Amino acid sequence: MVSVKRSRQCFSVLLLLVAVGLLFSACGRGRGRAQEVAYVSAPQAILRDRVATVYTKVGVVKNAERVQVLERDRRFVHVRTESGADGWMEQRYLITKQVFDAFQKLAQAEQNSPLQATGTTRNDTNIHLDPARDAEHLYQLNQGSKVALLKRATSEKVLAGAPAKPGPNANDKKKEAPQPILEDWWLIRDSSGHVGWVLARMVDLDVPLEIAQYAEGQRTVAFFVLDEVNDGGKKVSQYLVMLTEPKDGMPFDYNQIRVFTWNVKRHRYETAYRERNLNGVLPVTVAQENFDKEGTLPVFVLRVKDDSGNVSERKYKLNTPIVRRVLAPGERKEAPVARRKKRR
Repeated sequence: MVSVKRSRQCFSVLLLLVAVGLLFSACGRGRGRAQEVAYVSAPQAILRDRVATVYTKVGVVKNAERVQVLERDRRFVHVRTESGADGWMEQRYLITKQVFDAFQKLAQAEQNSPLQATGTTRNDTNIHLDPARDAEHLYQLNQGSKVALLKRATSEKVLAGAPAKPGPNANDKKKEAPQPILEDWWLIRDSSGHVGWVLARMVDLDVPLEIAQYAEGQRTVAFFVLDEVNDGGKKVSQYLVMLTEPKDGMPFDYNQIRVFTWNVKRHRYETAYRERNLNGVLPVTVAQENFDKEGTLPVFVLRVKDDSGNVSERKYKLNTPIVRRVLAPGERKEAPVARRKKRR
């Protein structure tokens, strides 16, 4: 009898140990399981209590908010916010953690990129991870938002619902393939420090009106204040402006530069320097440099690409109203391609 009783006790203890082991094993699996995280890519989205035509609104999530994914059901995702609210929302309003991290990496990589111009958005627009309409987007800009412009890129426009290309036949040989539609994009930084790509046509550059009127049908790409002069106690800015053809898809960022200086006797802007036929590449940098007897002068550096695709730098200095090249040691002076010209 004692032996049977001991056997039963041992068996009970064994069952208890097995149960405890299973419990700890389940807990361990729960702790080790990676939680799926996503981020809200819409200005705001509604959380609903169920996936149905009739539902109750249980909360709202906002742009770039972090949520935990609990469950998926076709077009909807069951999420829980960091505040503890949970509900169902549409899948199209979420991006993955990988995309969110890529935006953070892009912002960090471009944190020291020189400003090329400032602009204002024409409409509400998405900020994309890459310069393409079908690229992932996270943040959104409202109409009238101020942005800093950093870099330019061009990509082919992908038309939604475009028909598939027909198969080859005899008639195709007689027809030329349609040319792709190219669009310009700007890499921007907004007032919150978010960085990404927006369609260039969605941004109007804040070119000062006093020099914008001299664009002569060209598109202003970038502009910089070189220095200021005193005219009757009033400080007047002098500008460097980069221009290009008035259409998207050009193989260069700019092909012309102009320097506008202020004539204190005639109280007007004049073109102190113009250079054309450049294969210019952004960014352009502007600084101040000491030139001994001439003193400290504004300088600007252009990046220009040659026919082989090699990019070289050209430095210029402004000793109002004269603009001259600053040659590096060993650099040969090129034949003059521009002349000083006054604006009437």
